[in-house]
Amino acid sequence: MSRTPTSRSLALIALTLVGGCAFVTASVAQTAPPAQAQAQAATPRTPATAEQRAAYSRLDPLARSVFWSREADINPADPVAGVKLAEALRQLGQHDQAVTAAQQVLVTQPQNVDAMMEIGRAHIARGQAFYGIAALEQARDLAPNDWRPLSLLGVAYQQVRRTDDARAAWNQALTLSPNNAEVLNNAAMAQMTGGDPAGAETLLRQAVGQPTATMQMRLNLAMALGLQNKIGEAEQIIRRDLPPEAADRNLEWLRNQTRTAPTEADAAPARVRTWDSLQNQ
Repeated sequence: MSRTPTSRSLALIALTLVGGCAFVTASVAQTAPPAQAQAQAATPRTPATAEQRAAYSRLDPLARSVFWSREADINPADPVAGVKLAEALRQLGQHDQAVTAAQQVLVTQPQNVDAMMEIGRAHIARGQAFYGIAALEQARDLAPNDWRPLSLLGVAYQQVRRTDDARAAWNQALTLSPNNAEVLNNAAMAQMTGGDPAGAETLLRQAVGQPTATMQMRLNLAMALGLQNKIGEAEQIIRRDLPPEAADRNLEWLRNQTRTAPTEADAAPARVRTWDSLQNQ
């Protein structure tokens, strides 16, 4: 009697081989009867429909990584699949694999700006922005009217302590896209880590006033307020966006920051990391 893989075994394979959907297919084929395996091998796989792609784009990063890996395996020259796979891998914390997936897109489309930006994002996310700057600068040059490469460049420059270049990149991005919430937020967080929460507050108030503002931006504003001992207004924002337990943790953290007076050099970067970790609890 032939054995077919159970749904549990398929799930375990998918979880073990993130981004390796081709291996999942191979594992299934090996357990199928010879005639069925031959039929599977003879049947060409077709890319997903636009509706299927849209549906998967709403799922979690693990599910997306498996789906887009399959799509890229079916058509390695599909730039959308390659970029989406890189994005999902980055969100899973698999930064090296994300860079590889984006670089593969550039083999067939050497001027793909989205792939270049994913390379930059992956290097920024792993704390090695220096290695993504060349790709982001190329994206900026290829798309001079696109604010996105400039916004990312600002983050990368800031990470490698090129503060003036970061500020120039964000100013140029705001020229192309005035009052852009993402750019304002990035510039504000740079000021926050530089020990200027008042300057960050000004930019973040502009950011949260935009229709595209996110919860993260509002919480960043709360942090800027709290670090200036404006705990009352910070609490109003935090309690609107976080459940009670998480809000309590964030507020306690802010109160602790205002009670102590660490040196600017070693305190500011840690504040942002600790704040982010609290929000994710």
